[in-house]
Amino acid sequence: MPAVLLNFVIGLATSIISGGSVWLWQHGKNVRILRRKSVFFGLKPGTTCLIVMTSRYDKPGTSSHDDVQALVEVGALAAEVGCPVSVWSPEELRESNGNRTEFCIGGPYSNSRARGHLSSYLPGVSFRPYGSSRRGSIAIAAGRVRFLQDPGNKEYALVAKFTPDGSSAPVILICGQTAVTNRAAINFLKREYRELAKVIESIDRFCIVIRVAAINTYGYHAASLERDVSAAAFAAHSPKR
Repeated sequence: MPAVLLNFVIGLATSIISGGSVWLWQHGKNVRILRRKSVFFGLKPGTTCLIVMTSRYDKPGTSSHDDVQALVEVGALAAEVGCPVSVWSPEELRESNGNRTEFCIGGPYSNSRARGHLSSYLPGVSFRPYGSSRRGSIAIAAGRVRFLQDPGNKEYALVAKFTPDGSSAPVILICGQTAVTNRAAINFLKREYRELAKVIESIDRFCIVIRVAAINTYGYHAASLERDVSAAAFAAHSPKR
């Protein structure tokens, strides 16, 4: 074989091998990312993901734009991992989540299932009722720490993950003070789950508060971890054995 042709063949083979190596590396990287996501969110490929959707506090049976977008974000996450999605209202779902990972979106005054989850598994957490003229309206309390809403400037969402007694899959509870904080919370979780896994004690059971700043300027994008309140939130509840 002439030297020029031999060099061409060697160069072509090298390119193919290099390209294949890059593809394999990228494929392997994507698989690892999906596996980490699956573990953090408790989603098992092929298993149904339940989404329990909140409604507007002042208009039961309807949902705000940001809550719908939060649902879309969860649905996209489930699809990425390979989980079919089933959407329910709090009034429709009167059973255990069983082997299905559940995302329950909305606070206790707009989502009765969230209220039940809080009462049963997060006894150290409370939400003050809404009152437009009341100081501390819809404040989140975890133990002795309160997170007060400054509308449009600084608002909060409580996010918890736990596995109910008798279930084999977790519930992820997203309780924002407003619809935009619900959306901000799930967006933050999807973006920062790897960093969160490094700073929280356990990815199997946790309760954190997410701060959403400058909402009037940045909408749902300026979200960050405010505090891990797991100890206070779960203080009076012993996990199943």
